[in-house]
Amino acid sequence: MARVRMSVAERREDLLRAAVEQIEARGVAAVRIADVAAVLGVSNALVLYHFATKEKLVAAAFAYAAEGDLARLRKLLGRRTTALRRLRSAVRWYAPTGQAKGWRLWIEGWAVSLREPALREVARDLDRQWKAALTGVIADGVAAGEFRCPDPSGTALRLTALLDGLAVQLTAYDGAVSRTRAQQWVDEALTRELGLPQRAESTEPVQTSDGADAD
Repeated sequence: MARVRMSVAERREDLLRAAVEQIEARGVAAVRIADVAAVLGVSNALVLYHFATKEKLVAAAFAYAAEGDLARLRKLLGRRTTALRRLRSAVRWYAPTGQAKGWRLWIEGWAVSLREPALREVARDLDRQWKAALTGVIADGVAAGEFRCPDPSGTALRLTALLDGLAVQLTAYDGAVSRTRAQQWVDEALTRELGLPQRAESTEPVQTSDGADAD
């Protein structure tokens, strides 16, 4: 049976997906062009044709992973429901106890970005867009009278810092904190930041693994 010829865009996406998988499995330092090529049964030359160097492949792979996460975030925040429910869904999904990106991938990406300008820009852009999206939905909730928050951008920054820090604790230091306790701290922080009554947490539906609200 003849092999179906892939378009340039399809081949590139295939390579990026394989690169993300190999980075997650091996780490940025250990992954090789040959590892990515072997997964797809293609030559090293084909990978280099599309990305020229390992550094460019790695930066593109992280950008690909970031776009996937941002697309999921936009979907959650675009749902036709209250700002508070949208915000809770996004935060719970992004939290290290939720269904967001592989945190090992991003923790290593942050470390490598200290030395790699291209990767640093990818990480910075993802962080900027995430904070902007949270700031926007918090401002929506304030405008609708759902909760109080005098500084939406500051709240977005503090929530992101908490989530990122908990991700490091849960991922890098096994047993440092339980997933249940981490989720509790995230929910408590959200309640404090928005000036919600403590009982509000129990009135919000619990998010399922696909990001939808459970009854």
